[in-house]
Amino acid sequence: MLRFLSGGESHGKGVTVILDGYPAGVSISIAKINKELSRRQVGYGRGVRMQIESDSVEILSGLKDNRTFGSPITLFIKNRDYTIDRLDTILAPRPGHADIAGGLKYNIKDLRLILERASARETVARVAAGSLCKQFLLDFGISVFSHVLSIGSVRVNSSKVSLEKIPYLAEKSELRCVSVSAEKKMKALINEAQKSGDSLGGVFEVIALEVPVGLGSYAQWDMRFDALVGAAILSIPAIKAVEIGDGVENSSKPGSKVQDEIYYKKISGFYRKTNRCGGVEGGITNGEPLVVKGYMKPIATLRRPLASVNIISKKVSKASKERADICAVPAAGVVAESMIAYIIMRSFLDKFGSDNLNDIKNNYKNYIKRLERY
Repeated sequence: MLRFLSGGESHGKGVTVILDGYPAGVSISIAKINKELSRRQVGYGRGVRMQIESDSVEILSGLKDNRTFGSPITLFIKNRDYTIDRLDTILAPRPGHADIAGGLKYNIKDLRLILERASARETVARVAAGSLCKQFLLDFGISVFSHVLSIGSVRVNSSKVSLEKIPYLAEKSELRCVSVSAEKKMKALINEAQKSGDSLGGVFEVIALEVPVGLGSYAQWDMRFDALVGAAILSIPAIKAVEIGDGVENSSKPGSKVQDEIYYKKISGFYRKTNRCGGVEGGITNGEPLVVKGYMKPIATLRRPLASVNIISKKVSKASKERADICAVPAAGVVAESMIAYIIMRSFLDKFGSDNLNDIKNNYKNYIKRLERY
C-alpha cells in the first residue's frame, strides 16, 4: 500500500518524508519536485518566512539514475531558518492553534515545542511526496490542479469555469483565481488585513482530470473514495471544511435537480452532462472530473494578538506573536493538490497493482478494454 510519513520541525534542520510502496520503473524529475515546492511558497499575503526559505529537495534513497526501483523513497528539504535552539519559550497559547491542546496532551510547558511540529511548515513534505504522485499519474493522463474561489468575503465571478482554462490561469495568476477584477479586490482585502494586524481565510478548489471510473469502494466505510478525500483535505492545517462537487448547494435542492443523469454514445460510452456529484458516486469514482473544495479559516497567528492566558502564572496575557502569513489560501490549494494526487495514486495502485510500472500499465490497459466491452 502506498503511504508516506514525515518528520521535522518548523525551525529544525529540515523536513523529511518517506514514501513507501511506490512502484519501480517510474522516471522522476527532481526539477518538477522543486517546481511544486516553489509553487507552495508563492501567493499574495505570504509571510517573511517564504523570503528566507528557498525550498529544494535532496533525494536520500529510492532512486537510481532518476528512476524508482521499488525501495522506500526518502526526501529531505533543508530549513535555512534553522533557529530552534535560539528561539524564545512560548507561554501564552494562540487561540485557534494547537498550542494549548498540544501542551495539555503531551504535558509540555514550553509551547514552542508544540508549535514546531504543528506548524504548516510540515506541508512542504506533502508537496514533495505529492509531486512524485503527480509524476506517476501523468503516465496515465491524470492531471491535478487548483485555483482560488474566494479570499475573505471576495469571491470569483463564477465557480463554474472552463476546465480547459484553469491550468493556464493557475500559472498566470498570483492568487490562481479566475477573474482579474476579483484578484485585485482580494489583494486589496489582504492589504487591509495586513495593516490592521489581522488574517484572512478563503476557499480553494482542486480538480483532477481523467480519473478513471472504479477507484474506491462502497464495500467498507474506510474504502470509500470520498471519505479518503475528505480526510486528506481536512488534515491540512487550518482547513475546517471540505466539499465534493456541489455538496453544499445540493443539500437544499430536490433530488431531481441534483443527480447527474446518465447518457450513452457508442463511440465514447457512458457519460454525464452535469457533474454535481464531483466525480464520486457511492464511494467510487465515476469517470467525471474530481472536484473538491477546501475551506480555510483565517490563520491563527495575528500581529495584533487575541486574549490568552500565561500557562505558568495563569494570568491574562496577549497570545504569543510569531512570523506568519496574512493569507495562505493559494498555497493551501497547492498542498491540497498533493494530497488529492496521493489519494488518487493510492487508490489507483490498490486497483491495478503496485510492483512495477509496466505491470500496472498492462493491468490498466486490460481494464479499459473491459470497460469498452461493458
